[in-house]
Amino acid sequence: MRLIFEIALTHIAGRGRQTLVAAFGVAIGVGFSIAMAALMQGGQDDFVRQLVDTMPHVQITDEQRTARRQPAEDAFDVVAIAGLRPRDDRRGIINPTAALSWLRAWIPGRLAPSLKLQGVIRYSGREVGASVIGVEPTVEVGVSPIVEDFRQGSFSALAVGGNNVLIGDTMANRLGAGLGDTITVVSAQGLTRNFKIAGLFHTGSTARDEGEAYVLLKNAQILSERPNAINEIRIKLDDPNRAPLVAQRAEAELGYKAVAWQEANESILEALVVRNVIMYTVVGAILLVAGFGIFNIISTITHEKARDIAIMKSLGFPAGDMRRLFLLEGLAIGAAGSVGGWLIGFLLVYGLSLVRFEIAATGQEMTRLPIAWSVLHYVIASAFALGSAAVAGYLPARRAARVNPVDIIRGAT
Repeated sequence: MRLIFEIALTHIAGRGRQTLVAAFGVAIGVGFSIAMAALMQGGQDDFVRQLVDTMPHVQITDEQRTARRQPAEDAFDVVAIAGLRPRDDRRGIINPTAALSWLRAWIPGRLAPSLKLQGVIRYSGREVGASVIGVEPTVEVGVSPIVEDFRQGSFSALAVGGNNVLIGDTMANRLGAGLGDTITVVSAQGLTRNFKIAGLFHTGSTARDEGEAYVLLKNAQILSERPNAINEIRIKLDDPNRAPLVAQRAEAELGYKAVAWQEANESILEALVVRNVIMYTVVGAILLVAGFGIFNIISTITHEKARDIAIMKSLGFPAGDMRRLFLLEGLAIGAAGSVGGWLIGFLLVYGLSLVRFEIAATGQEMTRLPIAWSVLHYVIASAFALGSAAVAGYLPARRAARVNPVDIIRGAT
């Protein structure tokens, strides 16, 4: 085997310029594959992190997934009722104190109750539709990231008590109101109540900045004429990946709809999987093109070394050694290109990580590209490169193994 390895190195060195070009092609393919994987994986990780951070990991509402079983279905086997809509229950989550106590006993994380109602907010002759969310400030800080998104005032102003309200800066601009102004909230039941703006937040989400207002839970209960009621329980887990199990257990026990963040964003997560498939398909195509360069080099060497192959076979080298010889040459070029590609990929990823820019259209600011540094990207790119190199080397190697030494020597002489 050592002799085969030395012969392979001699063949490669004999065509130094072509070998370098082929190895450089593989290196470029590996480098750009690593950079593309790092950029796309970084974007995906950043997007998922934002999903996990900006929404509850599990959200329990006072809705039912399916309508309750009807008495006729229990009385008669042949009865089948379809199209029933779960009944709206203004009482919200029944016995919320017991439900919260049970959840706190086993959930590894934090949870907060709330009452969400639809209403209209008025100020100085202007009005906007909004979701008015009643919360308990002391526990809300553990589940809501909005506490860190205030432009003026702070979330703690809500805990002072009184008729304070927190609204988005986009809503404030539409109303023409500012910090300290008094606005009027009108509920769907027709009740009105004046609130003083104690804080302006900006999350970057137009739906929230323009359509949400936070008040104390007791004030929301008064506005909706639902004393002691809640219709949402939001949960933040220590491990977000456990959300489906927690949601399944909570829904089975409480009977109310519990939605994990994975379920709420199922279509988005499926799109990310499709995007990964496309990404690795493109990576494979890039390295397959680089493999044609290796195929060209090994084919040329096989043609030029036909006499040497004939002599080696006449000396007793079996066909298997011929296959190994040219397969080794292809893998050697692929391995050299992979090593060079690691350096190119690292430099490209490092350069991308230094890119700075800003996005002001939505009010958000992103100063750096999201980059994922992972050894797995280098391993996958190298595996693709060595795979294409092995295929590129095997095809000429199989042809070389079939050479009849008598025909070659007779023709050569």
